[in-house]
Amino acid sequence: MDNKTHFGYETVNESEKARKVAGVFHSVAQKYDVMNDLMSGGLHRLWKIFAIEQSGVREGARVLDIAGGTGDLSYAFSKKVGKTGQVWLTDINSSMLGVGRDRMLDRGVIMPVAQCDAEKLPFPNDYFDCVTVAFGLRNMTHKDAALREMHRVVKPGGRLLVLEFSKVWKPLSPLYDLYSFKALPLMGKLITQDADSYRYLAESIRMHPGQEELKQMMLDAGFDRVDYHNMTAGVVALHKGFKF
Repeated sequence: MDNKTHFGYETVNESEKARKVAGVFHSVAQKYDVMNDLMSGGLHRLWKIFAIEQSGVREGARVLDIAGGTGDLSYAFSKKVGKTGQVWLTDINSSMLGVGRDRMLDRGVIMPVAQCDAEKLPFPNDYFDCVTVAFGLRNMTHKDAALREMHRVVKPGGRLLVLEFSKVWKPLSPLYDLYSFKALPLMGKLITQDADSYRYLAESIRMHPGQEELKQMMLDAGFDRVDYHNMTAGVVALHKGFKF
């Protein structure tokens, strides 16, 4: 019997969720970066810059970018690690990964690219200095399994960074809800001809664990010294944990 999980506010079979999420990202891949700029007013770029600064990544490091999509973080990390380092751009969605790979090639950057499921990573134990997942964890069916896999592939002394939408400061909730459920689907309809995918994205944010809950999930997965930093009044949080 198939277990149930959430696809936004909808309850679906676990086996259906991956297919439905794939459909969302196949639909929005070509306009994903344009929509990110519009939806966040360009703030997503500052959130990602902060995450990179917190990564501790230096020349020669190995970095795994999970759900890396169009490659913003991978590109920034490639400049940090230099020629002696290695950055893997990975995503479960072939459309998003194709956009990311093409963007890298357009910038003259050649890096390893892999289509893979975060719950079953095709990498050896203790391999990466840093693992990052930005705006991807909330779409995973078994977040606990994915976090355990991330812990497995990080070297002792390495770290995981999770950049994700989180629970907004309570006084802002009514305004944030109005924006999420009215403005986002309208923008999605106008820019990508797909209001439903952006309605799902708004719902998936509400169903994602809050700051303290995600911190506990990372601790349960084996990470130590887990902490988080709220940005933009908690619209987004960066969680950081270490493997010792």
